[in-house]
This record gives sequence, C-alpha cells and structure tokens, in this order.
Amino acid sequence: MILRPVRALLNRHFRPDAVPPPSDEARAFHEALPDYAPTPVRRLSEAVAVKDESDRLGLPAFKILGASWAVERALREHPDTQTLVAASAGNHGRAVARAAAWRGLRARVYLPARSVTARREAIESEGAEVVVIDGDYEQAVALAAADGAREGTLEIADVGDSDPAHRVIDGYATLFAEAAEQAEFDVLIVPVGVGSLAAAAARFGARAGVKVIGAEPVSAACLTASLAAGTPTSVATPGTTMAGLDCAEVSSAAWPSLRDGIHSTVTVTDAEAHAAMRDLADAGMRIGESGAAPLAALRALGAKPGPGARVLLVATEGPTDPEHYAEITRRSAS
Repeated sequence: MILRPVRALLNRHFRPDAVPPPSDEARAFHEALPDYAPTPVRRLSEAVAVKDESDRLGLPAFKILGASWAVERALREHPDTQTLVAASAGNHGRAVARAAAWRGLRARVYLPARSVTARREAIESEGAEVVVIDGDYEQAVALAAADGAREGTLEIADVGDSDPAHRVIDGYATLFAEAAEQAEFDVLIVPVGVGSLAAAAARFGARAGVKVIGAEPVSAACLTASLAAGTPTSVATPGTTMAGLDCAEVSSAAWPSLRDGIHSTVTVTDAEAHAAMRDLADAGMRIGESGAAPLAALRALGAKPGPGARVLLVATEGPTDPEHYAEITRRSAS
C-alpha cells in the first residue's frame, strides 16, 4: 500500500504507557570501548540544543552504538562466525565493518545502486567488501539476509525482526542516556529512516516524559504513512539526498515502539535539509543531510519554543558525502 505522505501528522495511536523501557545493558559495554566518550550537546539557542553525532567512536555517525552492541550479542550466540554481512545506505554498513575489524572478522556490505562513491569508499576503508546491487535499499536488505544465512556468516541488520535488529535498538539507548545527563529537554526531534533510532528515542521519551517527534524526507515518509494507516506501510522512494533516511518501510523490530511512542512526525524536503545544514555550519557544526533533518523539521513546524520550552535535535551524522556537503554549505567537510 502506498500513501501520499502528509506534511505533519499527529499520531492518533500514541500510548506511551505501552512502550517498553529502554535497555540499560549496552551502556557499560560502550563505556568500556577504546576512545569512548559521550558525544557533545551544543546550543543553537537558549531553547534549542543539538546532540552532535558527527564523531562517535571515530566514525561520522551514531550507528556504531547499535552495530557494536548487536555484534557483541550475536557473537555470544554464534562464536564461530567468520564474516558479518549487512545492508546499508552507508553509515550502518561502515559501523558493521568497523565492529568486524575490532573482532578480527571479515565484513561484506550490500549497498543500493544510488549510494554515492564517498560512502562506498568509506566502507571499503574499514576493510570490508562492498557489493553494489542494481536495486534499491530494500533489495539490498533481502540479499544481505540471504547471505547471512550461510554457514559461518552472520547478518547484522538494523531492520526486520531478527535478534540483531532488536539489539541495534537497545544499543542506541546509550545516546539518550547520555543526552539526559547533558541537557534538560521536553521535546526530542529525531530522524527516522527504518526507525531503529526513533524507536530507542520513543522508549526513552515514554519513561522521561519527553515528547518525541520523527523527521522524515517527504519522498521517503514510511513512518508517517504507517502511522496514518495504523499498520506498517510501504511507500515509493524516488530518492533523497538524505540517504540514511531513504527507506520504503519501517523495521518490524521498531514498529511497536514507533506506533505507541512517537508523538508526531514531520516531513521535510531536501532543500529544507540543505538550508538546515548551512545554518548548522554557521553555528560551527558540520552536519550531513540526514543529521540536519531534525532542524528542518523544527522549522517546518513553525515552532518557536515559548518560555521554558526546551528542544533537543539529534544530528545523527557528519558530512558523509564531503563533496556534496561542500557544495551545499560552501565549507570544507574537514
């Protein structure tokens, strides 16, 4: 089923009391990793702050939190694994490749045809084999799943209903636990994509009394469509520069928490995300297209936080396509 995404949607299924609690298992694991440090919270204004994930454990995105924990838990169950496989639009694949290298394992990452060269090369720089398929992200997911079923090979997915997909969500809880210690906020705006990070945000928000809003591209608003329909719903994805959010359907592991715990969603255009990138750059933050979506969403809402209102935006990535970043912001990505 394909629905035309609306600009903003108030979730009529919102039931935060039904959302499971965030996992607290992963944080101790993350804190023991070499070079671990909480990513910073930076101020845009008195009322708006940004959780800056442009440098997380040496990678330019938050994804290593989910991938590293999912790999840790998977290897406890499958210690004879020799190769990790994943499908990705870029950041998750690089995170799985880095986690594999830490463990002395091989990695193979499936990318859709429209993935940009810079993201492919970044994954290869981690020592992984990259397989570019003649298809979209969902087809890459299917191929990775088939590959991961082979002996000695294990899929580390951040979408679907596998154990690793659930562990990825658990791993992202570390980000929000950090944020709660760094700043006070009433509203949390987070990019969606397949929904794993947004599910972790919903679990945090349900316990902390924080309103969670999902930001999606107009051209890939799968959560907006799913909440409108009341069931997971696929959408057409003609393409967006917000590559990490270019997803046709939400993860089944994430869906229950999204359905019950996301207060509302907002869709944004590429042009709006690019404008947000420039404004973040003016504020001294190098944030990529997907990471700028929450600021674009805040502005699309016409939101001007009143006295005492506090908003936290999760800027999920740095400039993972340096050439495009420089073109948009007229600034170097480094």
